[in-house]
Amino acid sequence: MGLTASVLAIDAGNSKTDVAVVTSDGDVLATARGAGFRPPAVGIRKAVDTLAEATARALASAGLTSVTHVSACLANADLPVEEEQLAAALHARAWGTTTQVRNDTFAILRAGVAEPRGVAVVCGAGINCVGMRPDGRTARFPALGRISGDWGGGWALAEEALWHAARAEDGRGPATTLAGTLPAHFGLPTMYALIEALHLGRIDQDRRHELTPVLFATAAEGDPIARRIIDRLAEEVVSMATVALTRLDLLNEETPVLLGGSVLAAQHPSLNDTIRDLLAARAPKAVPQVVTASPVLGAALLGLDHVRSTPQAQARLRTHFE
Repeated sequence: MGLTASVLAIDAGNSKTDVAVVTSDGDVLATARGAGFRPPAVGIRKAVDTLAEATARALASAGLTSVTHVSACLANADLPVEEEQLAAALHARAWGTTTQVRNDTFAILRAGVAEPRGVAVVCGAGINCVGMRPDGRTARFPALGRISGDWGGGWALAEEALWHAARAEDGRGPATTLAGTLPAHFGLPTMYALIEALHLGRIDQDRRHELTPVLFATAAEGDPIARRIIDRLAEEVVSMATVALTRLDLLNEETPVLLGGSVLAAQHPSLNDTIRDLLAARAPKAVPQVVTASPVLGAALLGLDHVRSTPQAQARLRTHFE
């Protein structure tokens, strides 16, 4: 290891892992990409083995065997106790002198702000929200689904659209063109045919995510049920952001509210415009913006915060990734 501090940044989602080795001056020595990080499915040891493969390639490319600090932002690190368990597992690999694990939503937040201050709402397959201040205070939610009061993300949108479409077709609910657009996406004539195909496994359950863009397209054509589902998601996003701002005493200060994840990054006007309108009414000082920067940038910036790098170093790092 060289004389200057170095950071191993890891951003690990369910589908992929990105790794970067950077110096305290903001120079990127190496990057690597690996498979997804899914400890609930395979266990912590095997999940960390997945990180190890990409990490080994990045360290070797940088000419290092270890770094000063490991900054890891990981999917499925939803509770502080899970962050602690994962930090211990990563530290045992001896990749760095110190190790910090955070939920991957913190990477989205840090990637979108010049200093560690603001709130981020991420809406991809699910939904999550975190907030932070430079003094180290944070706000967060368990983000474990319905048991922790959450609703939202692409999976929930697709599920809700299917529910309304099924009830519309058999007469239990109001009419919606979703009853035609959802099965048509898979080349099927009716909701009954789609329900049967999903139930019997002829259509893989993971393909439900494909219905989220169909929902937005149907709403854009004026369907009131589809629009109602999207409005509900906007309410959830703004509710989480407003609570996080309140917990951090930022509600009355001009504060960035970062919107990330595949659903929000798509910038559907029916969703993002409604979020902005609701924020303007409930948190007028909030400054919403969509984050498109790579999340590994956020993990790396959190690492540079830890080693007390200069603003110039952080700007250099941003230039590399942006």
